[in-house]
Amino acid sequence: MASSSQGEIVRLPDAPGIVEPEPFAGPDHPMRKLTRGVAFDGSWNAERATKVAAVFDGLAEEWSARVDPTKLAPVGDALERGDCPLDGRWLELGSGTGAGTLELSKKVSEVVALDLSAEMLANAPAHLAPRLRGDASRLPFGDDSFDAVMMLNMLLFPAEIDRVLRPHGVVVWVNSLGDQTPIHLPVTDVVSALPGAWTARTANAGSGFWTTLRRA
Repeated sequence: MASSSQGEIVRLPDAPGIVEPEPFAGPDHPMRKLTRGVAFDGSWNAERATKVAAVFDGLAEEWSARVDPTKLAPVGDALERGDCPLDGRWLELGSGTGAGTLELSKKVSEVVALDLSAEMLANAPAHLAPRLRGDASRLPFGDDSFDAVMMLNMLLFPAEIDRVLRPHGVVVWVNSLGDQTPIHLPVTDVVSALPGAWTARTANAGSGFWTTLRRA
């Protein structure tokens, strides 16, 4: 068990079958730098949104053809051990081609999937959840709209997540390759970036880790 300046972080035992990810994206990776900038400095604008959308548009067809259970294991483990509101309304940000949506749809009552990339959404299964194209820095939802917000390898926009999450809601942060994920923040940084005080529980699973966070 650990504590941060904002709240307690409970570290659970690793899930069975941990896989050490191969070196892939270190601290100097461009997406790593962008992830920190967005979370802490608000360094996001229309030009960056256009560039990021174009990158993921180009990856959509390739990504839709592969689903790696090892990389998805943190999502399933979070739903099992993360004290998540499975009967609530969920928002998945950065839903991509729907791998995370597929895991959510197996266990939660209602999911809305949102992504910046039109091609990613076009390559996602239509039957799993309503799919919306949108910028997570300006979410098209009212305040207190969701019981949970999940991000699988997704940029963190703290103010918007805080706004649309209900008072007792849960943030689910997943990095499928742990600290080798291009879009990565460690648990302590996620806790620090979100407005106000938060508590967290976290564990390693598959080739990555998950964290669930609640307001303290």
